[in-house]
Amino acid sequence: MNTNRLLKGVCAIGSTLLISGVAHSADNCTGYDNLFATYVETLDLGNGHTLTAFRQASMLTSDDSIMYHLATGECSGAALSTPDGKVRVSGYCARRDKDGDTQSIEFSQAAGADKGVWKSTGGTGKFAGKSGSGWFQDVRTDGKMAISKWGGTCK
Repeated sequence: MNTNRLLKGVCAIGSTLLISGVAHSADNCTGYDNLFATYVETLDLGNGHTLTAFRQASMLTSDDSIMYHLATGECSGAALSTPDGKVRVSGYCARRDKDGDTQSIEFSQAAGADKGVWKSTGGTGKFAGKSGSGWFQDVRTDGKMAISKWGGTCK
């Protein structure tokens, strides 16, 4: 797999947020995750396997969730590419809102899937005790920057 294709996949998945059985119509919050790759390193493991570590700056936008709108932070993770060209990804994001409250999420995307999943893993202030979860999907990426659509339950 060429590096540009892998970087596009990493940017799309690192989105952060978020294989999903959550239907778009059941979502009570939706938005976009705007991502910028700040670190990417790929290790060739041989025989068509690579492992890519990445870190991305992230800014969420949402028209229906004030709580998530303009939360900023970082996402980090790893992507494993196999000889069949499929990539699986997992990682974590930590973001802060304008009030200084923080939230962390974990995300994953199975090999060959066009959507990933996310779930809240903790937070402070308005994010404390939240159990949100949902999906994410790449909208546009150029290998360095990416935009992902996300949705789910933000309770």
